[in-house]
Amino acid sequence: MNTQFPNLKAVLFDLDGTLIDSAPDLAAAADQLRTASGLPSLPMATYRPLVGSGARGMLKIALGMGPDHPGFDDHKEAFFKAYEARLTESTTVFDGVVEVIQRIEARGLPWGVVTNKSERFTRPLSQQLSLLANAGVLISGDTTPHAKPHPEPLLEAARRLRVDPAHCVYVGDDERDVQAGKAAGMRTVVAQYGYLGQDADVMSWRADHLASTPQEILDLLGL
Repeated sequence: MNTQFPNLKAVLFDLDGTLIDSAPDLAAAADQLRTASGLPSLPMATYRPLVGSGARGMLKIALGMGPDHPGFDDHKEAFFKAYEARLTESTTVFDGVVEVIQRIEARGLPWGVVTNKSERFTRPLSQQLSLLANAGVLISGDTTPHAKPHPEPLLEAARRLRVDPAHCVYVGDDERDVQAGKAAGMRTVVAQYGYLGQDADVMSWRADHLASTPQEILDLLGL
C-alpha cells in the first residue's frame, strides 16, 4: 500500500466543505432573513466564501451584522431555524466522497466526523444522509467543552475509536481543522475543494498535505 501515512489506523473528516456541500442550504437560510428584512436577494456565490464561518459569516453577508450588534443573537437563532427547516433540501455529497468512504471501509479502517456544527444539526443530518450511516464516531461542536481549533474534539474521537491520535489523519477545509489536528498530534490534509474562506493562504496553514479533489485524498491514503 503506497501511502503518505504509514501506520494509519483511522481517518477523520470535517463535515461541511469536506464531505458535504451544505452551502446552498446555508446560503438560502441566510438569504431568507435578508429578503424578510426587505433587502434584495443575493446569489449563492456571494455567500459561499464565508460558509465556513457559520452564522457569523452568513449574517455578515445577509444583513451586514456582526456579533456586537444588539440583535445578533435573535437573528442568529432565526437563521438556525430557517436552516433547520431546509437542512438537506439542496445539500449534496461532494463528487468522489462516497468512493473515498467506501474504499476506507473496504480496507477495514474506522472513520468518523469531527465538526464544529452543533448536535442540533448533526443528529438529523446523520439520519438524513446515508453517507454518515457507518461513521464510527460523530463529534459535534458541542460534544466536548471545546470546539476546533481546540484539539479536544479530535482527541475524543480518537478515544471513542480506540485509536492513538498519532495514527489518525484528519481531513478538513479550514485553518482551524489543521490547527486542531496538529494540536491533537494527528496528520492533516486540507480539502482544497471546500470552503477555504476569502483570501485563504492555505500554504501558511502548514498541513501535511493538500488535496484538490477527493480522489487525491484516496491517493494520499494509498487506497
